Amino acid sequence: MRSGIRRVRYFAYRVLVAIRELEDMFPQRSCLALPTIARLVRFNGSSSNTSGPLLPTRKLEPEAPAPLTEEEFSSMTIHGRSLYPPSYHPRTHSVPVAQLQFRAYNHQFLELYMHFVGHAAAALGIPISRPVYLPTQRSLWTVPRGPFVHKKSQENFERKVHKRAIKAWDADPEVVDRWVRYIARHAMPGVGLRVTQWKRAPPGIGQHMVDAAVGTTRPGSGADNVKALAKKIMRQEL
Repeated sequence: MRSGIRRVRYFAYRVLVAIRELEDMFPQRSCLALPTIARLVRFNGSSSNTSGPLLPTRKLEPEAPAPLTEEEFSSMTIHGRSLYPPSYHPRTHSVPVAQLQFRAYNHQFLELYMHFVGHAAAALGIPISRPVYLPTQRSLWTVPRGPFVHKKSQENFERKVHKRAIKAWDADPEVVDRWVRYIARHAMPGVGLRVTQWKRAPPGIGQHMVDAAVGTTRPGSGADNVKALAKKIMRQEL
């Protein structure tokens, strides 16, 4: 009986140690630590060694670790990553680059596709918003059951179109294009997608447009030539 109680207490000790280690490693990503707690306790702990304090002591607060880069975050091995909500990257300049609208008759397919789109954006490092619930479009029809004696007997039909929206910020246009092509290639059946992208023009685009417009005009069509031509026409007429 005592050995069983000792094992349970030691197992609880290992769980607390693992949780605090993960909190120190990922202070802003507590959701990533859930699938790894049991694995750390199972493979790093040993029920044979019961020496040590029953409760871990709180260490001094370390300095805040540097945020993970896109390569480090994508290369992390987290079993069951797709079962958890995607990680939303913070915005840097709040410059909108794309807006995605989804429509579907079945809200379950729509939620699953939104989950997939969020994970794809997190893997590419695109800051996106959480799914925004748009108003549901509802359509009603009343159809007679029969054209003759059953004309007064009517039947009602209803159709609901569920809508969601996602907005993306601060991403390179090439990365956004790859993201859109990827989610369009793996589109969920029965879910419609409409993409609106905003692309920024490079500096000096105004001068470039002026030069292009001037290049299309006829050479030698200055104001002096026009005046000379007008005087020539007047002399001929007079």
